[in-house]
Amino acid sequence: MANTTNVHASPAGDGVADSDLAFPAQVFFGDTHVHTSLSGDAFALGTRLLPEDAYQFAKGKKIRATGGSTVRLHRPLDFLLVADHAENLGVLRHLGNDPRVLPDTPARERWSAYFADLISLVDVLNAPSVEVFNEGNAALGTAKSAWQADYAIDDNFHQLIWDDVIATAERHNEPGVFTTFVGFEWSGRAPNMIHRNVLFADGPDITSKVLPFSRFDSDNVEDLWNYLANYRDNLGGEAIAIPHNANLSGGLMFSPSDQNGLPLSRQYAQIRSEWEPILEVTQIKGDSETHPAISPNDGFADFETWGGAPAKGKSSKQDADALDWVRQSYARSALQLGLKHGVELGVNPFKFGVIGSTDTHTALATADENAFWGKMGLNEPSRYRAESQWIFSASGYAAVWAEENTRESLFRALKRKETYATTGPRIHVRFFGGWKFRSIDADHPNIAALGYGKGVPMGGDLSTPSEPTVPTFLASAAKDVDGANLDRMQIVKGWFGADGTIAEKVYDVAVAPRPNGVESTVNVDNASYTNDIGAAILTTVWRDPDFDRSIPSFYYLRVIEIPTPRWTAYDVDFFGLDKLPEDVPLVVQDRAYTSPIWYTPAPLDMN
Repeated sequence: MANTTNVHASPAGDGVADSDLAFPAQVFFGDTHVHTSLSGDAFALGTRLLPEDAYQFAKGKKIRATGGSTVRLHRPLDFLLVADHAENLGVLRHLGNDPRVLPDTPARERWSAYFADLISLVDVLNAPSVEVFNEGNAALGTAKSAWQADYAIDDNFHQLIWDDVIATAERHNEPGVFTTFVGFEWSGRAPNMIHRNVLFADGPDITSKVLPFSRFDSDNVEDLWNYLANYRDNLGGEAIAIPHNANLSGGLMFSPSDQNGLPLSRQYAQIRSEWEPILEVTQIKGDSETHPAISPNDGFADFETWGGAPAKGKSSKQDADALDWVRQSYARSALQLGLKHGVELGVNPFKFGVIGSTDTHTALATADENAFWGKMGLNEPSRYRAESQWIFSASGYAAVWAEENTRESLFRALKRKETYATTGPRIHVRFFGGWKFRSIDADHPNIAALGYGKGVPMGGDLSTPSEPTVPTFLASAAKDVDGANLDRMQIVKGWFGADGTIAEKVYDVAVAPRPNGVESTVNVDNASYTNDIGAAILTTVWRDPDFDRSIPSFYYLRVIEIPTPRWTAYDVDFFGLDKLPEDVPLVVQDRAYTSPIWYTPAPLDMN
């Protein structure tokens, strides 16, 4: 096959796939983290679009963005969750448009007057100078304080807003064509971000019987899990909570203690693993796969990193504490810590699959570098944003392997973790683990049938081998049909050793050739690149050369594109900007991460 690279490993055993095996044959791309003007922070910072607009945009329809541009997604998405903040849901929109529907409170009087005189987003984005632009940004930033005020809202108002959220989602749900999920974001702070998006699997007959659970109800995530348990037990519904921005949690997302300061218990681990099977690992506010401070031997670890390296302390203990803080804030190290907890508690609280999503607050679910619409309204395209807002990432999407594009099928896939994250490109990725994959399997015409027949997919657990052997993995990735070629596939392994330490290793398992040694074709002057390097498809079978059957481990696949222009480079070209400061990145290597495959030793094999 032209522009295809197959890299084969040594044989791992025999086995025959069942060609009649039923398996999820389609990958569906979507976003489970979209905010509209019903979110208080989104409205305050300029956004005026509603869930109706978010669905229309995700389905490929033209809409007018708040900033005034007509926009359309290059390719429609397959599914969408509008996850507006539960805290004061819909309140600020009414405060700005018709405050009389809200109770007469000091907060209503103060903030309705402020919004009446607030500069429009269009005027901010089209400011005649950077000074005027910054003044407008500051005014919108002050408006954000209105979000957390007390407006004495009662349940009748909450129900009115929630019913409209549900009705809009139902109107756009087209089984087999486009799937909508009803949900919301719980924005816990304890004291840092421990936010979760709640995704309901059900229709209005059940979702209308609850109201969103907010931080005002409780700031403790265990109370959110109790809310979900009551939803299941009392109404017969199904739901999950999806944590995000672990990178900004200050070590709280994967802490060894609960929010009461007590060590994690077996019960805690069971409850968390039940309600949180998925982690959002990449989005606009940075990437949460890993951090260079805790993955110093990983040349691709420093990717869209927020916050920088931990500060050096005055003692080695302070430095160690800083590294622990980072380890408890990133997915790869959390998966390692989960193995440790699994041995100690008997249940792994951090046994999660991964997805990406945008966390857009513009209602526009776009993660394309060449069509990045920013996080908030004030981050929509303007000639000023690249220099001051460059830290935002054009990321990401959720990829789900499912039988069909319906709520039921997609939800089942999320629960079983047969998912992966992309930072934007719609790369097609398959990853299987087993004990009998052979090098010739990489050439099989039906990778999926072979993979399901001889192993388990991403998100699965390796069975315990009956005889001494090593795990083998079948990996395949195909480039986004409208995007860049692939540079390499890597398998990331993590484990909990017999000495009580966690560890990791990254293996290059398939690397595309580099004609004439060229590593990048990016021209930042005109924001362009070519696919003269890299490969359209990478496929390989790999066997673990360092396997120890007594050690609990996990494996996931990371697929990395060739270098391409970052959204900042596209802004420079489009707006004809002068050269940006040297610390502004102009090149990116987008990527995909799969959910892990876990290996748990049999009790007799444990050291």
